[in-house]
Amino acid sequence: MPEKKKKKAKTQTICFTNNKGGSGKSTACANLGYELSVAGKRVLLVDGDMQLNLSLSFFDEDRVLEMAESERTLYRAVRNKEDLSGYIVRTPYEGLDLVPSTTLMSQVDYELFSMLRREYVLKQCLQGVKDSGAYDYILIDAPPTLGIWVINILCAADAAVVPIEASPWGFFGLANMFDFLNGLKELTDISILGVLITKVDERKNYYRQAREILGQYQSIRVFDSFIHVDSAIEWAQDASVPVAVYKKNTRSALEYKKLANELMR
Repeated sequence: MPEKKKKKAKTQTICFTNNKGGSGKSTACANLGYELSVAGKRVLLVDGDMQLNLSLSFFDEDRVLEMAESERTLYRAVRNKEDLSGYIVRTPYEGLDLVPSTTLMSQVDYELFSMLRREYVLKQCLQGVKDSGAYDYILIDAPPTLGIWVINILCAADAAVVPIEASPWGFFGLANMFDFLNGLKELTDISILGVLITKVDERKNYYRQAREILGQYQSIRVFDSFIHVDSAIEWAQDASVPVAVYKKNTRSALEYKKLANELMR
């Protein structure tokens, strides 16, 4: 009998979302994407935030502004309801590609308002890329809002990672975030892959408090991996490189590597 062909693994689409700014969403998306690519996975990053932080994680400011002012941005693709395949740029790292953002993303809610099936426009734009099997993971960085654009991102994703800063204000609005996700059950069956605790300073007890608060949400998984406060992250951002490229054995680089392994498991 002829040997059966091995079925190609399905592309997994994961978004990084939190309505609270400063949670480390873009940093987690960028560094996790890099670590997955180092592990041999093919990764597409989608910069869904007008602040361009995900794009700035891999390209210098001049290049990011050049991409943002071009016609090949996520905003243009969504506005025109076009397949994202033609909007992908290569990063300097093998197996890691990007769909760049633009400051015009501030207008995307307005653009979506009058569209038919407006909640699923991004999902439609991504479908060709997913069906191609070109990537193992698609990681989407969402802005810190809860509007129609974020609903689009959640409807396009299979699962969500919710980064939360270990600080007194880090949990502000967390219940609203979970209620918002639960309220989308008629639109999408997205699951919460896990809560990622970031900016942990063990000289303070906020990490322990964070675990205790999250323990109240019995259905919500918290990643075993967490990310410490690390100045190397800021230096890496300043250099527009992943933290492991800036300094391979720094604590946060090893933590993002551990997180990637946990996610792949």
